[in-house]
Amino acid sequence: MADNRADTRVSMRTPLARVKGLGAAGHGVEHWWIHRVTAVANVPLIISFVIIVAALASTPSYQDAIAIISHPLIAIILLLAVLSVVNHMRLGMQIIIEDYVHEKGYKIVALIANNFYATIVGVACVYAILKVSLGRILV
Repeated sequence: MADNRADTRVSMRTPLARVKGLGAAGHGVEHWWIHRVTAVANVPLIISFVIIVAALASTPSYQDAIAIISHPLIAIILLLAVLSVVNHMRLGMQIIIEDYVHEKGYKIVALIANNFYATIVGVACVYAILKVSLGRILV
């Protein structure tokens, strides 16, 4: 036999919010998940980045270093590391800005500056890696 009584649990959430699964900020947990995924992805990428840099430090000549970075697998690892770290940095700074900057105008300016800074750093790093790794092909 079905229980037809009304639900007696008290909830502060609207029925629409319960259906959509949105949190108090109105955008769910997507930001939290992306930040955690980039954190986990950064572990092997940073380890491989350090190994690559150590290998570059031990090369006897500039041409040997260019040959290492020109290898497609090395270039892809470096690109993935840059993209993941820059995105993780942007998300982390966004959390700090949203939590500690209370004036709305300053918060908007800081968030825009954060996005521009992360984009500029990411594009500069990607350009440098592609220029070095594709330099032998394009010349």
